[in-house]
Amino acid sequence: MSELLDQALAGLNEKLGGGGFDGSAKFAIADVGAIVLDSDGARISDDEADVTMTADADTFTQIFSGELNPTGAFMSGKLTIDGDMGIAMKLASVLA
Repeated sequence: MSELLDQALAGLNEKLGGGGFDGSAKFAIADVGAIVLDSDGARISDDEADVTMTADADTFTQIFSGELNPTGAFMSGKLTIDGDMGIAMKLASVLA
């Protein structure tokens, strides 16, 4: 398993405060794997989700660390979003 996935998983679960997320979202990290957030919390998985956000490992590292705003990454073309934009916006507030 990837160190990036492990670190992202721990950080996301910490930001969720041990709870879940209303809806489902997938972070698809190019050449690394995927993380899904839903009512059960975050887990390494490639399950279907309401929204899928796709980017390279460097972009996700910056988003997860707080160095890069998810909205800014989307607007600059570093992050693509496929699916429910409302859930993507809710997720951006969780990551902030």
